[in-house]
Amino acid sequence: MPASPSPQPATDWTQKSHELADLLARTALSDRKAFARLYELTSSPLLGVVLRIVRERDAAEDVLQEVYVNVWRAAQSFNASLAQPMTWLASIARNRAIDSLRRRDAEPQTVSRYADDDDEGGGDLLAGLASDAPGPMELFEQAADARALKRCVTGLTREQQQSVALAFYEGLSHAEVAEQLRQPLGTVKSWVRRGLLALKACLERAAQTEKAVS
Repeated sequence: MPASPSPQPATDWTQKSHELADLLARTALSDRKAFARLYELTSSPLLGVVLRIVRERDAAEDVLQEVYVNVWRAAQSFNASLAQPMTWLASIARNRAIDSLRRRDAEPQTVSRYADDDDEGGGDLLAGLASDAPGPMELFEQAADARALKRCVTGLTREQQQSVALAFYEGLSHAEVAEQLRQPLGTVKSWVRRGLLALKACLERAAQTEKAVS
């Protein structure tokens, strides 16, 4: 079975992109060590891709396993002259996530971030905010003015912005965010929780203002 074409030199490719292309080429030759290394380097961002579509972490992790089964089987089809490795991998992740939704015949659900098992209270980070009021994602939609949304985000501290972005948008666990930011786990949990509370309050005010104006 021939290997996928070797990546051509590209000035806009990072060292990591070249490494991933090489790992894909070796995976195409059934190199399990290369495949394990590929998983190590890409599983976290690809989980984030899947989470943005599937929304449920348990289901997203199942889809992620399907993604890598697909990658193992299809690595030979990767063509470095057509796409960068992460672009190709992310495309597979998106397609598998969409297929998963179709199989379940369900619509995408409201985004939620799940705390680590050792988090006080455990479970959904937004559980403590439960009420009849709109949730954060609904408030995002209601705050149609992009400038208002930007004001809410910029109103957070730099640490809150970073931790919320990593946990809420990239699908990282608290432990992964702590590792990424090189901060204690408890500190990161506090940043995420307080950041979500501040963002929710700001977006509520923005939604009320929008409603009053309309």
